[in-house]
Amino acid sequence: MKKYNRIHVVVMDSVGIGEAADADQFGDVGSDTLGHIAETAGLNLPNMEKMGLGNIRDIEQIKKEANPIGYHTKLEEISVGKDTMTGHWELMGLNITTPFRVFENGFPEDLINKIETFSNRKIIGNKPASGTEILDEYGEHQMKTGDLIVYTSADSVLQIAAHEDIIPLEELYAICEYARKITLEDPYMIGRIIARPYLGEPGNFNRTSNRHDYALSPFGKTTLDHLKEADYDVISIGKISDIFNEQGITDSIRTVSNMDGVDKLVDVLKRDFTGMSFLNLVDFDAIYGHRRNPEGYGQALEEFDQRIPEVLENLREDDLLLITADHGNDPTFRGTDHTREYVPLLAYSKSMKDSGPLAQGYFADIASTIADNFGVEQSEHGTSFLDKLN
Repeated sequence: MKKYNRIHVVVMDSVGIGEAADADQFGDVGSDTLGHIAETAGLNLPNMEKMGLGNIRDIEQIKKEANPIGYHTKLEEISVGKDTMTGHWELMGLNITTPFRVFENGFPEDLINKIETFSNRKIIGNKPASGTEILDEYGEHQMKTGDLIVYTSADSVLQIAAHEDIIPLEELYAICEYARKITLEDPYMIGRIIARPYLGEPGNFNRTSNRHDYALSPFGKTTLDHLKEADYDVISIGKISDIFNEQGITDSIRTVSNMDGVDKLVDVLKRDFTGMSFLNLVDFDAIYGHRRNPEGYGQALEEFDQRIPEVLENLREDDLLLITADHGNDPTFRGTDHTREYVPLLAYSKSMKDSGPLAQGYFADIASTIADNFGVEQSEHGTSFLDKLN
């Protein structure tokens, strides 16, 4: 018999809680997303404190709670990457042993030539950059010439930026679909192709919500697949559907911001279904982490924290809420890349009679716990903590 009728997983994208044991292998010794935001910008997170966030480890300005309302711990990643796809795939039970390819100096000429030939447009950029920097540098040029802006990052990603008034969305999407098709395997094997549409004038460009991700499909079956095959609902909120290339998803709901994501989650909580919802809150990472903005990051965390009572209020007695993250992105750290960190796990249900710490675990423990609850195949990489939630 199911312990919980519904499980809701909320991923605070990039909210790491301190350098992982293998941070030295990733050049991330000293990284601490949550700790450094607290130090730099200050943090007031009373609702996550009540759930036990401050009990996971000592963090300045995040208080310990003598009687937390739920369970808490931190989780370690075992896969070889620290990107969004790797983190989410491992949360759902996969261990990624071959890293996606990263092109920190731009993409090979032969790949660029193929995209130029297909699109009948010249490519400019072809270097690592933030989304705002690349538009400041090339946006006006694109408006004059119609050239495609291609850029990357320290992540396994090929991004194509296009002004919606110059290059129609349908054309941008078709170009990205072609780029996806030719980069599925070595020598490229790029994790994500991302369409990055924007609008505006030079000096005031703004990316629109028409972004679309073209991910690789997971390399094996995830807990999402097992749930779907067992006729449970798997509701994606935000970019989850893109991350899993729609694999294992029964319903997909788009979002335009963190707060819109919480709105959509509350809507889902009011629906009748059996299975899981899976929400990604991307603004922490995309707007504040990569742009190294600890003040904005801190404010975004506080905004999310203020919405938690509304989320808890709309949970049913037999719901389980799991709040976690997929990697770190310390906004005070060098560079603009993700950071290899532990991630927090906060677990809450109205039906809980007890609370406290869980043993430190691994990302895939979440997959195993969900699978254990619904009686579907468990990941070989995780250990269920379902029986510890009382």
